[in-house]
Amino acid sequence: MKKENLEVLISAKDLKKRIKELADEISTDYKGKKPVFVSILKGASFFLADLVREMKLDLTLDYIAASSYGEGTESSGNVRILKDLSAPIDGKDVIIVEDIIDRGYTLKAIRDLLNARKANSVKVCVLLDKPDRRKVDVAVDYRGFTIPDRFIVGYGMDYAERYRNLPYIAVLKEK
Repeated sequence: MKKENLEVLISAKDLKKRIKELADEISTDYKGKKPVFVSILKGASFFLADLVREMKLDLTLDYIAASSYGEGTESSGNVRILKDLSAPIDGKDVIIVEDIIDRGYTLKAIRDLLNARKANSVKVCVLLDKPDRRKVDVAVDYRGFTIPDRFIVGYGMDYAERYRNLPYIAVLKEK
């Protein structure tokens, strides 16, 4: 891993602080409920783990895998579900946990899918938001950080499956 190709955008300390704030907000909003947190694999797994450890709720977890990137740095816009949920969500309050919203294709496709399965409610919690790149309108209910239009890695996010294990978020510099 060549760290000289990276520029830190959000430190590990700032990530931890903001995730705690998000967990507190969600815990307040869902007090007395038992939400299902649906993580979009693989990138959001780091965020989900840290988020739910800070929760003051009775909750359950499930996972869905979708892709619109392949091994490139640009979304194709064609969303494929690679792994579906393991349990029904009808009548349940669902919070989709995603690492980043860019163009919005993946999040919109998953939100539409979960709404079609008759969830009681479907909310979206994203760690990173790139609003300048949005192509489809997707409401974000809980947002960690708004970031510039740069390709980022770390804290679960990758470039061709590399850099996921960084404890911070970095910009992948052009070569």
